[in-house]
Amino acid sequence: MEKNITTVRAINKNVRTSPRKLSLVCSFIKGKKADIALKDLEFTRKKVAKDVSKTVKSAISNAENNYQFDIDNLFVKEAFVGKSIVMKRYRPRAKGRASPIKKPYSRLTIILEEKKGKK
Repeated sequence: MEKNITTVRAINKNVRTSPRKLSLVCSFIKGKKADIALKDLEFTRKKVAKDVSKTVKSAISNAENNYQFDIDNLFVKEAFVGKSIVMKRYRPRAKGRASPIKKPYSRLTIILEEKKGKK
């Protein structure tokens, strides 16, 4: 049976970090094989790496269960970040004033592709 679809994606809509911090980790795993990307994320010193690895695992399971891809041939084609909601909080300051605190959320998208092996 021929597969028309060669890419699989997983989206994490609410990652509690700024897009700028998350894009550093995403650029770190771009182009790597899926299992190597997971191992690299495990030993990364960024707190966000746990959320990224959850999303990569979700994309791998989507590929395996929904499209019957071979896990060994999957690699991270794209990993990109977008803005999501921003929580706004206020901190009291001197003379009765208040200063805003912005707590941004990010939207993470991981796209995996299956490499075609030579037969």
